[in-house]
Amino acid sequence: MKKGIHPESYRTVVFKDFSCDEAWLSRSCAPTKEKIMWEDGNEYPLIKLEISSNSHPFFTGKMKFVDTAGRIDKFNKKFANTRFNKPS
Repeated sequence: MKKGIHPESYRTVVFKDFSCDEAWLSRSCAPTKEKIMWEDGNEYPLIKLEISSNSHPFFTGKMKFVDTAGRIDKFNKKFANTRFNKPS
């Protein structure tokens, strides 16, 4: 590997998939301000996921609608008063 291109700040974090309520420990340098208490009694940084291999239909074989906090409504509100909004 090339020297100096990889981050040095890897740490143990908890990834939590909120669509299926599964969590696992791994190492990451992704920034986060939230923390969570893990099963071993230690507190780790929390990285929230909306979808992972534990909940994705390709990996699970089950079709499941995942509502990501009204993303379409949020988008429509954001662009409702701009020139990009076409009158119906």
